[in-house]
Amino acid sequence: MPLSDDPGFALVLQRLAGRGLPPLDAYKDNCLRRRLQVRLRACGARTLTEYAQVLETTPDEVERLREALTINVTGFFRNPETWERLRSELPALVSGPWRQIAAWSAGCASGEEAWTLAALLATVMGEGGIRVSSARLRVDATDIDTACLATTAAGVYPDQAFTDAPAPMRERWTVPDRDGRRMVPQLLPVVRALAHDMTRDHPPDPPYHLIVCRNVMIYFTRPVQEALFARFAGALRPGGLLVLGKVESVSAPARDRFAVVDHRERIFRRTDA
Repeated sequence: MPLSDDPGFALVLQRLAGRGLPPLDAYKDNCLRRRLQVRLRACGARTLTEYAQVLETTPDEVERLREALTINVTGFFRNPETWERLRSELPALVSGPWRQIAAWSAGCASGEEAWTLAALLATVMGEGGIRVSSARLRVDATDIDTACLATTAAGVYPDQAFTDAPAPMRERWTVPDRDGRRMVPQLLPVVRALAHDMTRDHPPDPPYHLIVCRNVMIYFTRPVQEALFARFAGALRPGGLLVLGKVESVSAPARDRFAVVDHRERIFRRTDA
């Protein structure tokens, strides 16, 4: 039975209205069912109707549900082959009479991906003789999880977050900190941590040269995916790049607005169409 046919689901939606969570109907049914079951078991609720009562009487449960719905598996230079392939495309992307290069890490979780993007762009721009500052480079890091955004803004991560990071990049763009490593002061103003629900909100500050949204789209329904791809296309400059997760791909009707750069690494270029 679809969740939408369960009377308890309507009660859950009522309890969550106006609480700042992403719209539950944006998620694929099986994905949402698994995450709800995690919370039902944790609360000892047998049905969604019982869980709706938990949401009403236990304010902290809303935040726990938010954590269950968001996917926060990340790390610096996760899937290094994707970042290496992307790096080969960046010199052409950043060259030109741009006053500022703008990128968007959509669904950034705790920010490792956004900082990876900032470090990679700063490296390529520096190699091209461009002095990197917040006036020349901006990375918008967005998520609905405010705790994760606080981590992103601080720019401090444990050593294990850098497992996949190339040593030269780690040494150039981070410094030792008592809690692990901290992003260098030069890079800190580049990344803006912004509360943003990609399923509801307009892109924060387009146009962008580059959008990275990896391993997020697979959890959403097809209509939500199509709407997001249309927004991404509209937010990218012609010739700008979109990077998705390894099992994701641009869906119709936005497909004719993107050309494949590297199918294996899921890198796409916004066409002039």
